Amino acid sequence: MAKSKKVSYISVPSQIINSLSSSSLQSLLVSPKKSSRSSSKFFSFLFKNPRLWFLAFFLFGFIAMLKMWFNLEPLIPFSPNPCGITQSQGIVSAGSLSSHLGVKEDGEKSEFWEQPDGLGYRPCLEFSKEYKKTSLEIVEDRTKYLMVVVSGGMNQQRNQIVDAVVIARILGAALVVPILQVNVIWGDESEFSDIFDMEHFKRVLANDVRIVSSLPSTHLMSRPVEEKRTPLHVSPQWIRARYLKRLRREGVLLLRGLDSRLSKDLPSDLQKLRCKVAFHALRFSQPILELGNKLAERMRSKGPYLALHLRMEKDVWVRTGCLPGLSSQYDEIINNERKLRPELLTARSNMTYHERKLAGLCPLNALEVTRLLKALGAPKSARIYWAGGQPFGGEEALLPLTQEFPNFYNKEDLALPGELEPFSKKASFMAAIDYIVCEKSDVFMPSHGGNMGHAIQGHRAYAGHKKYITPNKRQMIPYFLNSPLPEAEFNRVIMELHRDSFGQPELRASKAGRDVTKYPVPECMCNSTSSTHSML
Repeated sequence: MAKSKKVSYISVPSQIINSLSSSSLQSLLVSPKKSSRSSSKFFSFLFKNPRLWFLAFFLFGFIAMLKMWFNLEPLIPFSPNPCGITQSQGIVSAGSLSSHLGVKEDGEKSEFWEQPDGLGYRPCLEFSKEYKKTSLEIVEDRTKYLMVVVSGGMNQQRNQIVDAVVIARILGAALVVPILQVNVIWGDESEFSDIFDMEHFKRVLANDVRIVSSLPSTHLMSRPVEEKRTPLHVSPQWIRARYLKRLRREGVLLLRGLDSRLSKDLPSDLQKLRCKVAFHALRFSQPILELGNKLAERMRSKGPYLALHLRMEKDVWVRTGCLPGLSSQYDEIINNERKLRPELLTARSNMTYHERKLAGLCPLNALEVTRLLKALGAPKSARIYWAGGQPFGGEEALLPLTQEFPNFYNKEDLALPGELEPFSKKASFMAAIDYIVCEKSDVFMPSHGGNMGHAIQGHRAYAGHKKYITPNKRQMIPYFLNSPLPEAEFNRVIMELHRDSFGQPELRASKAGRDVTKYPVPECMCNSTSSTHSML
């Protein structure tokens, strides 16, 4: 078979082509056989045709410029081929760019970073005309003052401060800036202004409740009405009937231990006030805010990140009646601690550990968190921030997570030398920093319920229903404990169990007793199908 003649082609701008004669084009497009004679004729022809000489000079210059462009590509910030830039070149790596775009390292789209459909819900806090009418009278009152002492950890104190503002509104009293009880366990003596921005707190609530830094001189000698044991879930009517008459007489009311004392089911205006306090008025102090934002930016610098709140401390295993599952030795330590201090067990003391586990009452351990994340599609390259106290068992307790997800950090890993030193012995400061980094994450998941998980769930919902994974422990644990399913089928089942557990809008009213700061729809958020409200 005769060998076909190869033809070479050169791409040339149309303006130059139009200026060339047909003979010039022919000499460019057809590659003649090489010979010294043909070469000499070619150069003779080239010198006699200025246009062709100009074209040749232009082409050589253009090719040289292209070569320089591709050789300099690593030095420029925006490459025409971003996926070809490697991390070693000091620019955003292909993996981090892909994860930021919701793409796996192999180029396949990752669903893990996709956000739930927020159904158009947005914050809207329009108070009723009656509420606005009584506000002027309440904020001008100078005869009644409410003092509160809030206890527990930072997130527990935060919840109590929200209710303190609402109780002050119910009573028409001014609120003295809440006193943070010294935490015996952590020895944290922080004051309100150390943790929260006090001036911002006062300013945001100026039209709802008058906030004062201390009692005025006219009330310093007053004998306050003190209530140490307010019943659980009391109504506004109960509060007025119980305290208002005595408050008017004495001028000062002192309340302690407000955790879960106020009913979760309140009139609409008071629910809106709860949201206003939780999501607008309670802003962290500037030093905490600055450091928390810095750590969040460091996590964000290479793409999206997942935040975990791990409840794996020794006291958590003791209080929940559960076992860490690390080894028989560790389990025995927890069992012995529980026998010595049975009062620490929080509830359902008649249930065995296995019954608690199947009922979904136990925190997930590191192995269970790892299996759940893998089943939900978390890529191995996912950057993970973990918040929480020191796990019982130390680094060994975290091994399943660190082995599967090597990009695993906490605040100590991210902070520069000396950055955490001013807060090192202040548990509330540390909890606040964790809160900021977790709230700003692309995906958040707690290993167990608790005040921080609930607060962040509401905060992320109010911010537009950012992805929040609620582990469906009751339904998934049987598959974790004894499942003969192949990994692919196991992952499919776990994913199906969590289809509605990614932070989608959920109506508070669908279940009695829900906290509006955890489920802000519909009292504090509205969409196009709701009646139009003005935004705060």
